[in-house]
Amino acid sequence: MFNQKYAEIKPWSVRKMIADGEITWQTSGMCSGYAQANLVILPQKDAYDFMLFAQRNPKSCPILEVSDTGSRSLRFIAENADIACDIPKYRVYEKGSLTGEYTDIEKLWRDDFVSFLIGCSFSFESMMLEAGIPVRHIEEGKNVPMYITDIDCVPAGKFSGKMVVSMRPIPYDQVVKAVTVTEQVPSVHGTPVHIGEPSLIGIKDINKPDFGDMVTINEGEIPVFWACGVTPQSVVMNSKPDIAITHAPGHMFITDIKNTDLKG
Repeated sequence: MFNQKYAEIKPWSVRKMIADGEITWQTSGMCSGYAQANLVILPQKDAYDFMLFAQRNPKSCPILEVSDTGSRSLRFIAENADIACDIPKYRVYEKGSLTGEYTDIEKLWRDDFVSFLIGCSFSFESMMLEAGIPVRHIEEGKNVPMYITDIDCVPAGKFSGKMVVSMRPIPYDQVVKAVTVTEQVPSVHGTPVHIGEPSLIGIKDINKPDFGDMVTINEGEIPVFWACGVTPQSVVMNSKPDIAITHAPGHMFITDIKNTDLKG
């Protein structure tokens, strides 16, 4: 689904369309200039371990907000939000296995749930476009390609696993510019973790992403890889908590925070 017609709509309006079931697809390119966020929901008994995991892995898991226990609302990054229905598609994992995808999780909500909102690389794409850097999956109306690498995350408590990365093809002469643009926003993954040969980070076939869609890599372009907020899903599958709820890859929570407010 091509999302450019939603680029100039405000986040709260798009969240309402998502909650009403009018938007059920991936959110790349929506609400240009506003940060998007990954989601991980865990029982309170697992929340400290995950908080520690995120602190030790800030490239993959830069935290934007943590909810109060049992609360479906947020205090800082979005007003009048409901984390149980404001994301187009959710995934439920039980003991590491994907057991379902849902357009809302109201019936699954528990009073001990803690929500973690994690920075997303969709957030810096409007900055790339403003700098004249192409963003191929937006051009092609696709989800960004994502890959499970052989890069180990730093473990914490019960959580451990491999880093997931997102990939964007960048013209050779714009790679330095892409690094310069994205380093301004470390809270949405910041600089790339790898540039060039995919096999060096354990990606066997760049044409077969583990999540999302493959995009065209033109002659004169090089694949550039950023840490991805889907990493917690890889970690959940490896660590097997009793239950975890996440966004479906590419189906993000759109915040009220401007990307420019995340620079630092």
